[in-house]
Amino acid sequence: MPTRILTPANQLTILRMVFIPIFVILVVYNQLGWAFSIFILAGVTDGLDGLMARLLKQKTSLGAYLDPIADKLLLTSSFVVLSIKGLGLPNVVPLWLTILIISRDVILITSALIIVIGTDHRNFSPSIYGKATTFFQILTIVVVLFLNYRSVTPEPLSLLYLITGVVTVFSGLHYIYRGKKMVSESSAAG
Repeated sequence: MPTRILTPANQLTILRMVFIPIFVILVVYNQLGWAFSIFILAGVTDGLDGLMARLLKQKTSLGAYLDPIADKLLLTSSFVVLSIKGLGLPNVVPLWLTILIISRDVILITSALIIVIGTDHRNFSPSIYGKATTFFQILTIVVVLFLNYRSVTPEPLSLLYLITGVVTVFSGLHYIYRGKKMVSESSAAG
């Protein structure tokens, strides 16, 4: 039984979760090159765990839950630590963006729990807007980490923050719309 749960793919997902405190500590102690490397390595494990699960035909319910949790924890930790002005980083993620990202996730998780409790709906597939949000959030972290490592502060970085914020809000509203539609359809069917 443990070998079916702790598949190689699930072990990579757990490794990604282990990287989170290491990444945060490296940023806090201004080891920005290592922090950038760990973040990239975590991204590689994210791609590999899904590929391994499919190729080895070892998809598990544990993996289905752990993978998005690991992703959210890594992104949220990254935005929080990169928003701390007291660390003296050349580029600090604006607090408003970090608050938007965390608020969106809290609202979506709360809404999903309400839908699960109130209806029989259990499948929440990602939308194209959710995938775009993830892309821009990851891009923002990668760019900020790299620029901090190189000690470069470009002017157009604020544009990336704005785009990431807009896409984050739009996808959140889209998910809320989809959730409301699920509840309405469930009420009409019941």
